[in-house]
Amino acid sequence: MDLALLRTFVAVHRAGSFTRAAALLGLSQPAVTSQIRTLERQLGRPLFHRRARGVTPTAVGDELAHKAAPHLDALLRITEAERETAGALRTLHVAGPPEFLCLRVLPALAPLVGQGHTLRTTLQTGAEEALDGLAAGHHDLVVTTARPRGGLFNATALCDEEHVLVAAPYWAALVDPDRLRDKGPCALDGIPLVEVHETLPLVTRYWAAVFDTRPDTRPAAATVVVPDLRAVLECVRAGAGLAVLPRYLCRPALESGQIVALLEPPVPPLRTWFLVVRTGGLALAHVARAHDRLLRAASHW
Repeated sequence: MDLALLRTFVAVHRAGSFTRAAALLGLSQPAVTSQIRTLERQLGRPLFHRRARGVTPTAVGDELAHKAAPHLDALLRITEAERETAGALRTLHVAGPPEFLCLRVLPALAPLVGQGHTLRTTLQTGAEEALDGLAAGHHDLVVTTARPRGGLFNATALCDEEHVLVAAPYWAALVDPDRLRDKGPCALDGIPLVEVHETLPLVTRYWAAVFDTRPDTRPAAATVVVPDLRAVLECVRAGAGLAVLPRYLCRPALESGQIVALLEPPVPPLRTWFLVVRTGGLALAHVARAHDRLLRAASHW
């Protein structure tokens, strides 16, 4: 059986789409379709059900993928090992939100630069866009808080991120902590909000977890909207209002007293970060090395 046909088949099986598999393989969609039809003729069985949006494997297709994929990945690892021995320079493409990439991911990956790696990052705040780019082969790794579904991706929990309700000392002095615990958000009336989007995603999550309610999500409720958490921190530091921020991001400002935590709930709201690769992507040595390095670094975050 032609290995090229099996490689195309496994790519389609993992991608769930001829179009996405073609992009990953660097082939045209008609070429992928033709190869799958050739393989189906050789086996005498259909391997996929054609749907309006992509394909789903038949029982025969699932069985073949289960048998073939590990061996194809092993062959890829052998090829990658040869490239490593030859000293080939590999570029690692990483995508995710700018704050987390800049403060967590890039410092952890920096030592790989010059050790057979070059590094390119794509700053994307939208998880859907980043995962679409990963599916299309534009990225090797994606960090996201949205755990993807389906067989195309392999997601590993990276770390938990604690969220803190913060404000500058001026605003904090106007908030009675006991009233805030008893009365909830109404104790914050009159204090402007600073957020990354008009829908108040971080505030909404915090309000639900801590106060069991929802904030006013009308645009007027957020006095300042800036699409970068580092800018949110600077606005809070300058006295623009209160915000919900990841503790890792605002810890130095909290420790220096430039901003103040308005509440320390017994169970702080957490958000989990995931490290995502395409299924089979860890057969690529430079991707596997970066993946392992990030997981090791995250154990100290």
